[in-house]
Amino acid sequence: MKKLALLFTLAVVFISCEGPQGPPGFDGLDGTNIVAQSFEITTNFTAPDYEEFVVYPNNIEVFDTDMTLIYILWDEVPGNNGGTVDVWRLLPQTVYTDFGEFQYNYDATNGDATIFLDAPSTFDFNDLAPGDLDNQTFRIVILPVDLASSSLLDITDYDSVMNLAGLTTQDIITIE
Repeated sequence: MKKLALLFTLAVVFISCEGPQGPPGFDGLDGTNIVAQSFEITTNFTAPDYEEFVVYPNNIEVFDTDMTLIYILWDEVPGNNGGTVDVWRLLPQTVYTDFGEFQYNYDATNGDATIFLDAPSTFDFNDLAPGDLDNQTFRIVILPVDLASSSLLDITDYDSVMNLAGLTTQDIITIE
């Protein structure tokens, strides 16, 4: 009997814990559609610094949590349709020459990046061929944290990054 009374009391408590619905909450702020962004620059590396300082276009906003990746146009190979296919490599990229080795490298902030040649202090950049210095094309890809932390992301594969980010060649801004 005591168990039945306890069960009845608990049932009454649960049933009586319902009240009128409260007022609806305030509308929140509309969210921002955060997307990956990409732009391209072609540059010549010259003495004495052998570097290019790149300011991001005004319409590109970079947050502290975003990932900045820079790729160099490494080669153009024949494609299946008779045209050529661009081969992009992630920086840093090491080049081995008869005079030693150097790297195309970069550092980046929320508003700019510096692309530079890096080598041991004994390396003489004057020994480099014009093909290593002139008309070097780079693509800077900025990924929001949601994409940057994805397990599907393979940053070494430019095409994979672009596909995951939903970017096409038409989305790439060219900086003159």
